[in-house]
Amino acid sequence: MNDNIRTSDGEPFAAHAHGVTLAVRLTPKSSRDAIEGIEVGADGRSCVKARVRALPSEGAANDALTRLVAKWIGVPRREVSILSGATSRSKILLVRGDAKELAEKIRGLLVSARSA
Repeated sequence: MNDNIRTSDGEPFAAHAHGVTLAVRLTPKSSRDAIEGIEVGADGRSCVKARVRALPSEGAANDALTRLVAKWIGVPRREVSILSGATSRSKILLVRGDAKELAEKIRGLLVSARSA
């Protein structure tokens, strides 16, 4: 892990050796595909709230989520993958790339989502 990149408490992302990890709470079978900002769970951890129209069967919702996150961050779809939680609503995604650049980009997107 790149130790010189630290995120403050409450952010749903963290530096990773290959980019950043992003905690996501997914709602499938929604009326639209959207990133809705940050949610704090009962355990006090924050995550990005995401909705997709796809059904949670045969990986369709996971596929829709990786497409949505890639588009939201502005990276190629191949750079986003699910590290854990493939069968759960709570997931950890890996976004490959420069951790510092990705962290700044995600932080800015989340600030925009909060003020929207």
